Amino acid sequence: MKKILIVATSRLIKLTANITKVLSYPYHWVLPDKRFTLPECAAPLLENSKPSRIPRIIWQTNFTNRVTLPVYLNYLFNRIMAPRFEYRFMITEARREFIAEHYPDVLPHYDRLQIGAAQADLWRLLVLHKFGGVYLDIDAHQVWPLSRVIGNEREELYVTTRRGELSNYFIASKPENPRLQALIDQITANITGDIVDGVFNTTGPGVFNQVLDKAVIPTVSYRHAIHQGSFTNEHFQYIDKPEGKWTKQQHRIAVVGDAPEPRPENKER
Repeated sequence: MKKILIVATSRLIKLTANITKVLSYPYHWVLPDKRFTLPECAAPLLENSKPSRIPRIIWQTNFTNRVTLPVYLNYLFNRIMAPRFEYRFMITEARREFIAEHYPDVLPHYDRLQIGAAQADLWRLLVLHKFGGVYLDIDAHQVWPLSRVIGNEREELYVTTRRGELSNYFIASKPENPRLQALIDQITANITGDIVDGVFNTTGPGVFNQVLDKAVIPTVSYRHAIHQGSFTNEHFQYIDKPEGKWTKQQHRIAVVGDAPEPRPENKER
């Protein structure tokens, strides 16, 4: 009965979201330069009443914090659906600063990634490994209250797609999760070993399906937790990014750049 209710709710949300998306076309036609600012940090709307092994934090990232109406509506909806969660957001520059401070050994590998989506793939694992919480892609939205999806006792949760494969647009985890470390290690191995097969398999969901065992880890179907692309789409997400989505970028730019040349050792004269 609960699953039926969730599916019915998700369809209603999707319908409403798609209506707002359609209406956003004339809105941005009239106001082409209008943008909304995503906050770097926002406190929970309601006080947390119960402790949780997965910290009540939502993490997101994007190349800019100045977004179109559909992306902002997506953000507001997630805040409403997770009122007891703190919200934290990082743009490209802040991601690198975080890694430089907390994971300096990973930074040289991160710096070799030349596509923003690949950088975000690695960053999300590092920030969850450090602080824990819930990562959501900028176009992902909840279809059921997030606190009920992850519960209080779970230490991690991963999403499965329509095909039953793992994805990385939703990840929930406690800090210092060894499975996240295994994913981080595999991505850095792909970079250092020049094992490059597009963003998907070098840093993205392909790594999850390679490293994690679905029979062992806790998972939730996207149908009962998180959907993508209902409020927004590629047009509204990349309207201020001429190079477009990573699926297009990777045909023009190498996912992994060359390793920096080693500096010559100083010799005493």
